[in-house]
Amino acid sequence: METNKILNADILDIIFEGRNKEYGAYDLRKTYNRRLGIALAVMMTVCILAFVGSILGNRKSEEKAEIIVQDVKLEDVKEEKKVEPPPPPPPPKPPPPKVEITKFTPPKIVEDVEVKPEDEIKEVEKLEDTKIGTINQEGAKDEGLVAPPIESKGTGVVEAPKKQEEDYDKVFTKVEKEAKFPGGPGAWQKYLERNLNAQVASDDGAPVGNYTVRVQFIVDKTGAISNVQAVEVPKACPSCGPEAVKVIKRGPAWEPAVQNGRNVIYQAIQHITFQVAEE
Repeated sequence: METNKILNADILDIIFEGRNKEYGAYDLRKTYNRRLGIALAVMMTVCILAFVGSILGNRKSEEKAEIIVQDVKLEDVKEEKKVEPPPPPPPPKPPPPKVEITKFTPPKIVEDVEVKPEDEIKEVEKLEDTKIGTINQEGAKDEGLVAPPIESKGTGVVEAPKKQEEDYDKVFTKVEKEAKFPGGPGAWQKYLERNLNAQVASDDGAPVGNYTVRVQFIVDKTGAISNVQAVEVPKACPSCGPEAVKVIKRGPAWEPAVQNGRNVIYQAIQHITFQVAEE
């Protein structure tokens, strides 16, 4: 190569000066930058298309799935009242003792032979220890009049029956103040919506519709959650029950229920509905 052309020549031309440029190595090096640019452009285009497609897919899935959270409902449990048998009747009062009675015979003047023994007039001395009546009766001597018993009129105040002491260690299903999630129903709904997987019903292949799970759990006196169970799970969405149980177990402690001013153990019922919407 001439000296005046070296300064303006490309490095490849200098290297391949006097060599076979048709062999292929020269052409590959010559077009390297152009091919690298095309490859980068194609890769960037594919990445952008994949990113846009994933965003559109997520938006479509979010529009399909919705979570409906219902408030805690209490089961109306009626406590059976024990009917106490009536008290036994009082024993019969013993009959009063028999008192000796002498028949009163009005005075009448007749012959002695006409007087019957029971109609004889008794001597006054014999009547001192006996009562006078219409018949003759044997019995105890009359030692005087016995005053009739005095009936107590009472005080006029009726005492109310004493209220049975309530067992505060049992599990209550109905209380004066129910246990609640910290922050109230609104915070409870937001917690479920943030943590529940709305795609569970769709992933199970459930058709369009609502699928409600009934969850039962215990809130103890400190507000801790335990015994979380899905007692009713739709057949079309078997994964809905475990999903609801998992989220409730991971939640924070609740505010305990109150009965008669005391914290008590409370059984709560929560219904959670997973929805599959039409596309």
